[in-house]
Amino acid sequence: MLLNSFDEWSRLREVVVGSAENYVSHERELSFDLFFHDNLAQDNPGRSEWYYPRLSARGERSDRQRQPVAQRYVDELNEDLEGLAETLRGLGVTVHRPRALPATTAEVTTPAWSASVVPPLNIRDNTLVLGDEIIETSPMIRSRYFETQFLKPLFQEYFRHGCRWTVMPRPLMTDASFDLSYVRSATVGGPTEPIGEPQPSPYDVGLEMMFDAAQCLRLGRDIIANVSTENHALGVAWLERHLEGRFRVHRVHRLSDSHIDSMVLALRPGLLLVRSEAVVEFLPPALRRWDRIVAPTPTRNNFPRYDDDDLILTSPFIDLNVLSVDPETVLVNEASPELVRTLEDAKFTVVPVRHRHRRLFGGGFHCFTLDTVRDGGPEDYLE
Repeated sequence: MLLNSFDEWSRLREVVVGSAENYVSHERELSFDLFFHDNLAQDNPGRSEWYYPRLSARGERSDRQRQPVAQRYVDELNEDLEGLAETLRGLGVTVHRPRALPATTAEVTTPAWSASVVPPLNIRDNTLVLGDEIIETSPMIRSRYFETQFLKPLFQEYFRHGCRWTVMPRPLMTDASFDLSYVRSATVGGPTEPIGEPQPSPYDVGLEMMFDAAQCLRLGRDIIANVSTENHALGVAWLERHLEGRFRVHRVHRLSDSHIDSMVLALRPGLLLVRSEAVVEFLPPALRRWDRIVAPTPTRNNFPRYDDDDLILTSPFIDLNVLSVDPETVLVNEASPELVRTLEDAKFTVVPVRHRHRRLFGGGFHCFTLDTVRDGGPEDYLE
């Protein structure tokens, strides 16, 4: 079990597939709503303002709002995750799974707030694998604060076999920790609702680093890192100092609100999959010279119909979130036939896999997986 993963496309040998066991609800509070603000604004236009939970006299957070997730969606998601794992095994990939969330309600509690724990589903988000190093990134959503604990048995095995293992500083995550400038700006794709005032806390320390691994695109020794807030900038500054001399970090600004793997993915050296041509203008000059495939616009028929109170967490372009098994083979949602045809026309071997409720659970195949062993090495792709 020698950890080795430098890129998004070389032959995949070992991967972790996330778990949705005992997914019960989404918890609506500041960090959740800020993270999903683009889609919440688009899909819930009737809300008059953003929800900011109040602090009790003791400085604890109160009035948390839990939005239940229908059990039938969770059951179908678990079926689809098992199908994804089986497909990968059939392609010769060793599949690992995280520990499941217990059936009893789990809480994470700090001096400043409490939140209900959600399962380790979108496991790409909070772990960045760079070569032989595991980096647990600084969380952005309170309910996911200790999500990487569900991966600890696996991480310990990689560590015993010689990998590096690092944890970015953990934020206090009070209201004052969050940079609100992005969601208060008039940028394209930004929110359409007014932003309330954050509440003070005795634990305030000002803006803190909060940065997800899914804000990065890995290209050998080069890392493209999306920065949209001061929280992200602090996280990238930490990453630059930590990786100095081993990797080159290239900042892009406001390519998206946070994650970039439904905006741009590298399918192999010299070829990108992008949401639109406009994405290319945000990329470093060397990467703009790569060939690109523009994802087709998805249609309504690609997605299930949901009730009015079901919470939509992703844009319709979530199926761009594909997983490469090697430079010629890619896993694509079977519910996105236009993207399947586009990639087949580009001479890829496309493996269709079922994933029904990606918009309800905030992730596609790239989000649901963490590749820990690939054949690629620390190549220089952007020189």
